[in-house]
Amino acid sequence: MVVMATNGSGAEQAYAPVLTAMATMRSGVREQKEAAHAYLERFQKSTEAWQVTIGILQSGADAEAKLFAATTLKGKIPTDALPALRNQILELLKSFATGPRPIRIQLCVCLAHLAIQMTQWNDVMPVVISALGNDSESHACILDFLKVLPEEVTQGRKINLTEEELSQRTQELLGDNGAQVLQLLISYAQSSNSAATNPQLLEVITSWLPEVSVSPVVNSPLLDVLFSALNNDRSFEAATDCLCAIFKETREVDEYLPVIQVLLPRVIALRPRILQAAQQEDAELFKGITRIFAESGEAWVVLIAREPAVFRPLVEAVLECCARDLDREAIALTFIFWYELKLYLVLERYIEARMQYVDVFSKLVDIMMDHLQYPSPEGHTDGEGDLFDGDREAEEKFRGFRHDMGDVLKDCCEMMGVTDCLTKVLDRIKTWMGSYASQARPGAVPHWQELEAPIFSMRAMGRMVDKDEDIVLPQIIPLIVQIPPHEKLRFAVIMAIGRYTEWTSNHPELLEMQFTYIVSSFSTDDKEIVRGAAMAMKFFCTDCKHLLTEQVTQLQTFYDQTLDKLPGLSQEELTEGVASVVAVQPVIRIYTLMKMYCDPLMARLMTKANQATDDDGKCAVADFLHLITIFVQIVTPYVEPGQENPAVTYCLEIFPVLSKILDTFIDFTPICERVCRTWRNMVISYRTATAPMLPVMANKLASGFETSRQGCFLWVTSAILREFSEDREHVDEQTTEAIYSFFEAQSTNMMRMMNDLPPRDLPDVIEDFYRLLTDALLYYPHKLIRSDLFSPIFQAAIAALALEQRDPLTASLHYIRDVISYGGDHPLRSSDSPNPPESQHLIQQLIMSNGEHLVKSIMAGMMITFPDDCFSDGSAALLGLFEIMPQQTTSWVDKTVRMLPPGTVREAEIDRLMNGIRERLALGHDGLRKVRSLLQDFTNTYRRRYIAPREGLGGLAATRFRFSG
Repeated sequence: MVVMATNGSGAEQAYAPVLTAMATMRSGVREQKEAAHAYLERFQKSTEAWQVTIGILQSGADAEAKLFAATTLKGKIPTDALPALRNQILELLKSFATGPRPIRIQLCVCLAHLAIQMTQWNDVMPVVISALGNDSESHACILDFLKVLPEEVTQGRKINLTEEELSQRTQELLGDNGAQVLQLLISYAQSSNSAATNPQLLEVITSWLPEVSVSPVVNSPLLDVLFSALNNDRSFEAATDCLCAIFKETREVDEYLPVIQVLLPRVIALRPRILQAAQQEDAELFKGITRIFAESGEAWVVLIAREPAVFRPLVEAVLECCARDLDREAIALTFIFWYELKLYLVLERYIEARMQYVDVFSKLVDIMMDHLQYPSPEGHTDGEGDLFDGDREAEEKFRGFRHDMGDVLKDCCEMMGVTDCLTKVLDRIKTWMGSYASQARPGAVPHWQELEAPIFSMRAMGRMVDKDEDIVLPQIIPLIVQIPPHEKLRFAVIMAIGRYTEWTSNHPELLEMQFTYIVSSFSTDDKEIVRGAAMAMKFFCTDCKHLLTEQVTQLQTFYDQTLDKLPGLSQEELTEGVASVVAVQPVIRIYTLMKMYCDPLMARLMTKANQATDDDGKCAVADFLHLITIFVQIVTPYVEPGQENPAVTYCLEIFPVLSKILDTFIDFTPICERVCRTWRNMVISYRTATAPMLPVMANKLASGFETSRQGCFLWVTSAILREFSEDREHVDEQTTEAIYSFFEAQSTNMMRMMNDLPPRDLPDVIEDFYRLLTDALLYYPHKLIRSDLFSPIFQAAIAALALEQRDPLTASLHYIRDVISYGGDHPLRSSDSPNPPESQHLIQQLIMSNGEHLVKSIMAGMMITFPDDCFSDGSAALLGLFEIMPQQTTSWVDKTVRMLPPGTVREAEIDRLMNGIRERLALGHDGLRKVRSLLQDFTNTYRRRYIAPREGLGGLAATRFRFSG
């Protein structure tokens, strides 16, 4: 093969179409651009692309075309003629020594790939350094190569080496060259002042840190270079990255204690730069300095806990970064540090250190409450107006940021104790009331931000407060329900009350004032307040339900009058709340209360259904159906087996209405799903008490599935199977037989559907069907295994493995795995009863008939088409096959891997895999797990080399078959 490209007319003709396509991409019309893009994609995949790209790089083409060529070349390195290509790339690198850098970087990546694949090239560093020369222009090339080499070796993308070969090559290229590279970097850094502040030098150090011990770096002149680079704007960011990478390498603090002792004083000496950056209002400098302190603290956090006297200056530096970050741009960088420090200090062994740091966390609470304050818009002394000048993105960012700071306040609660933290909240509320409460007037509350922030802080701390707290909260609650009217303040109070409902359930004397405050909030015009009130009411009713028994009738009136004013989510939250109160009433009252609360809902539902003429109207029906489901989910009275359940009595009353809605909108998926979800929850909530409903429900499910082909009807079928299984108490044999017959009817319909349509047209239904089948196999295993449908269902599951969507694949693989397990003595997910020999024999016959197709489909998926989440399920199914039929499965795997396209896997690799499998199978049960690991390594290696190709699948393409039956 000739590697060198000429500059003659032949070469120009070869790459002229590429240059034309590039020009079209810049200036053509849409159709022309699409055609040019398609051409360039085909060109990149072609075998001759690498020769043409070298010609472009040697030509006078523009920089954009050359960058495309270099990027293409990176992925088109041939397996032969590597030495010649290496020389070619080295020559190209010399010609691009002065830039453009993006092209130079891509060529360095090409050279790195060559270095990895040329396992016989043992003097990579000397050859590259010698070839590129020692002048100042060549230094940039050498540094770029040194930077990308560790990255490409460790990523190992599309490298045609086995795991063992790649591991050995990694040691040869990185481990064996670490000392040489380090010395080279020291020499370069000392060559001039500009070299010492070159960001490229610092990037190379960062890139090689995982490959060389951090100790030689820290104990070399490079450390001075690194800290000096922090004083230079050009190199500051790269120096910060490098220093933080060093901190990360020293996380094993006992091993790196000498290194940390060198670094700590140098880091603490940077503290004056916090004030400097704040005064200069240099946001990037402030972020970088904050990051250095925070990430060093994260790395050395265990030492901070062990030696508080030594490391306190570092903690105080992080605290100062928080205090001086007036723009709130850098403070988030410290959150992980505070969390990890708290994790250590709350341990008993660090109690002494905890006492020494309590004052730091006390100051941190004050700092956080200051930062939690909303901004004051310019020109509005009363704090009103648009707080973010119309910048909604900034507003959302601030809201999210506040919740992160709330997590820091929780950490402070664990460190200081909740009472001390809440006392700070109480003090701030009293201070505001003493200064500004008298100045408040409707529509304008002076400095409301100073009151809202501590209330938000109180809300953030809610999870940490024990419901027996009797010192501070009894003082705070009466204060906050009397604050002056203001939208932001009312919202903050509502959300805080909602967070403390468990506490209120233990302090009923404060219930009424809070309940009144929430109810009154529904009458405001602010949508955010109304949404907050609905959420608070949900928690209030849920946690204080036993205290609201006497109000259950009045609560229905409020619910009925308020519901239509609320958005959808708030309707659901309010419904959850009132349903919780209904649920704890005496059984004798349940039917009456269900009727009282749900009859108005059913009336509204019918009205909406009668008016639903478009998709929006139909969606409104579907959303409203969910409110009925909520009552079914929550109101679950206990009755003795055999006795009438009052909730089921009511469900029987509304069943005809739900059936009519289903029939009317059978072609509208959201309504079908909501009706089925309601029915499914009836079965789950009331279990065998729903037996009187089963005949009518089964008819509707069967006809609905046959008509609509929607998987939601299978959800309900699955719930019925579970609740009325063979081994369930209080279920007679006649009922179980009828239910199993109903299940087979649903399965027959599904088989007809899968015969009519390919799996790709039924992904959601396939997922629901095989989830149903997994339950059927668990609860009716021997009926299913003996069924005439069993074999077609299994073959259909294999056909479904052609899909490339996670959920249906997962469901199918789980079913296949469970079926395979019934071929042995101990099925997965089964009862403790032994697996009959007859069932084992039937399963083994099934696998003998379909095993080869199954193995091909699973391995094709693991190597080519499966999403990442499906690998473990695929290998689990293979493991099950090896467990019950080791010899046959070995043969099937051997046939499968030898179908792979020529040139993708060497024959020696296949032989090594198969020999490894046989050796481990000879070990018996202990070797099975190792077989699974071998297969996973093999498929992962293949996938890494050939990332999801869709062409050249060879014999594996034949695994895509349709079942018949």
